[in-house]
Amino acid sequence: MNAITTPRRGFSPTEFETRVERARQIMHRHKFDALLVSSPPNVRYFTGFDSQFWESPTRPWFVVVPLDGDPVAVIPEIGAPEMALTWMKDIRTWQAPNPEDDGISLLKSTIEGLPRKYGRVGTEMGREMALRMPVSDFLKLRDTLSLEIADGSPCIWEIRMVKTPAEIEHIHYICQIASDAYEALPASITVGESEREIVRKLRIDIARRGADSTPFMPAISGPGGVPQIVCGPHDRLVQEGDVLFIDTGSTFDGYFCDFDRNYAIGNISDDAKRVHDALWLATEAGIKAAVPGAKTDDVFRAMAKIIEEAGAIGNNVGRLGHGLGMQLTEPPSHRLGDGTVIVENMVLTIEPGMEYAPGKMIVHEENIAITKDGPRLLTKRAPREMPIIR
Repeated sequence: MNAITTPRRGFSPTEFETRVERARQIMHRHKFDALLVSSPPNVRYFTGFDSQFWESPTRPWFVVVPLDGDPVAVIPEIGAPEMALTWMKDIRTWQAPNPEDDGISLLKSTIEGLPRKYGRVGTEMGREMALRMPVSDFLKLRDTLSLEIADGSPCIWEIRMVKTPAEIEHIHYICQIASDAYEALPASITVGESEREIVRKLRIDIARRGADSTPFMPAISGPGGVPQIVCGPHDRLVQEGDVLFIDTGSTFDGYFCDFDRNYAIGNISDDAKRVHDALWLATEAGIKAAVPGAKTDDVFRAMAKIIEEAGAIGNNVGRLGHGLGMQLTEPPSHRLGDGTVIVENMVLTIEPGMEYAPGKMIVHEENIAITKDGPRLLTKRAPREMPIIR
């Protein structure tokens, strides 16, 4: 169903060794003796450990990445057999759940036993990060640890924003799967179907083509445009003159795609066609602006100029694209003031959108990887004219 070669699932020990070695260089600059991570994407990034058991919030899980020495998994005993199948060698466990001491004393002794250079541990305390442990336990650890616990989020994001070739291969694969499913969708739906039924068909097709999951698929329709792009689908039946917007964050082996497509339900207004074309051109401009050495602000300006000239009256999204990887949205953001310098092997979304009349918005989105020679499209480029559903 899809010509692209399916990447090997999982990653080699060499891949993780490379990630950790690069992390250490960045940790030196941020003056951390170790990083403490607890959220599923960060645990998976450093270990390769994955489990549907993340859906249970009962037990905390920890990984300590030291400046010197091997990473240490400090985890509930129930997870030890699967963690032992990863590249991790140092796995320390406790019987959980144990609300009186859910791994905190074991975690503390692990951190206290590390070599010290800076006297600081970085953890997930900042923007677009979350601690996956009780706040009361975190405060107990912070107040009793002999090292300072500081915000490690800027350090962690600096590590994760630049992808390895294997990560990019994973993202490219899921982008191609979703692209093919988007292209095939018009042949399977008709005027009068509900948004919910259309999304069900698309989810099934994406799964059949090889995706692992589709945790994000908002869809909404409206005459000439839509009022928002993050909710739905609803039971509304698509009608002549509607624009149908569908976005998807589907995954393969832990990595996301994130891009939308727009469909014309029969004949749409000339204004909707004009705005769609302007956004297609703005997407072209954003892609071309995303080169090594440019800033996210430059990518924003390249798109914003075209959008403003097309008569935008607003954009409630707040930015025109972002980073992409193990999470649906990651830093950086294409917005004025972000200031992130674009470098080789970042993966970014290019996402211009505009409200051109009250309650009528259209959005485009593509996914790209940054190479030394410029942007590389990971998705299959959307057609310049909306596909028509009759």
